[in-house]
Amino acid sequence: MRPILVLLHRWCGLFIALFLFTAGLTGAVISWDHELDEWLNPHLFDAQSAGPAQDPLQLVDALEASDPRLQVSFMPLALEPGHALGIFVDPRIDPATGKAFDLGFNQMGIDPVNGDIQGQREWGAISLSRENLLPFLYKLHYSLHIPDGFGIELGVLFFGIVAIVWCLDCLVALWLSFPNLRSWRKSFAFRWRQGGYKLNFDLHRSGGVWIWLLLLILAVTSVSMNLERQVVRPLVELFSPLTPSPFASRTPVTLDEQIVPQIDRRQAIAIADAEARRLGWQAPAAGLFHSAEFGVYGVGFYELGDDHGDAGLGNPWIYVDSRSGELAGAHVPGTGSAGDIFLQAQFPLHSGRIIGLPGRILVSLLGLAVAALSVTGVVIWARKRRSRVLAEQRLRGGSQAVA
Repeated sequence: MRPILVLLHRWCGLFIALFLFTAGLTGAVISWDHELDEWLNPHLFDAQSAGPAQDPLQLVDALEASDPRLQVSFMPLALEPGHALGIFVDPRIDPATGKAFDLGFNQMGIDPVNGDIQGQREWGAISLSRENLLPFLYKLHYSLHIPDGFGIELGVLFFGIVAIVWCLDCLVALWLSFPNLRSWRKSFAFRWRQGGYKLNFDLHRSGGVWIWLLLLILAVTSVSMNLERQVVRPLVELFSPLTPSPFASRTPVTLDEQIVPQIDRRQAIAIADAEARRLGWQAPAAGLFHSAEFGVYGVGFYELGDDHGDAGLGNPWIYVDSRSGELAGAHVPGTGSAGDIFLQAQFPLHSGRIIGLPGRILVSLLGLAVAALSVTGVVIWARKRRSRVLAEQRLRGGSQAVA
């Protein structure tokens, strides 16, 4: 059994090594993506004018009136002092072609005082410029920037498959790390003084054992976020009922086939706010998105400055059908079935935000550890492969001498 598991670990590890190295390093950085992005790009995040800020809804109305090609897909409903209005936009349909306009950007920073456009960019563009660096790394982390095809996010799908292999490899590696109970201490030890290959081996084996549970959590949550609809929700539903989600029950369309809302933003906010008050929520409506692919408005409820959900299971959202105006569901962290709470915990666990700042620091360190485990694993494979090749050469040389 052990030789089979050794082969499985070797080839699974080689298959995922480069991808985990990339994901580990980028993950260590994007744990701080908002802070770093704001530092690199103040023109997108900091207000350039002094004075009282206008109502974000009025600013968005004016923007859409000035550029009929676009529609705002996400916006905050209140602004912190000194902050620009940071929004995301989708293209509308070009009447001349019947296809979505090519905007060349999907994120904008608006001066909250006078409504001027301070900056814009294509979030996720393949570019290492100062303006695009953090979104580039973020998208690289979960998709490698593999282009979409056949109506599928191929990069997200591929990285989901890599994560499944990673889950399997975690289990195999743990088994291999404890060949017998009598020598279990070796699997936790590091031969610091001997250095060289022996230390490299211990860093890979013992290092992996010390943080094994955390690695498994990263692997499982990676599957959950990349393959939630295809794999994780169906599996979870075998053990626990799940609250219906508009994003799980509806088939998305492309932006060329986008769903045009029949109710406006203010109506959606009013519907969601009435439901929030009925549920006894105290936090104000603070964020709004519209998904033209699903035909759903989402209204988030949280205090000013809490938009990233930096602790616990995140912020609650209420969903409204953008055609009928009917309630389409809700995301309420900490409520629902065991399966609901399991799914709610996936991103907070993966990002470390479930325990706030200490969790984000831990995830940054884990990202570096994942990259190091990938490198040490490849070094072990290369060393053993070289030994096998030399042994085969000696064997062939001896056979020829005898002949």
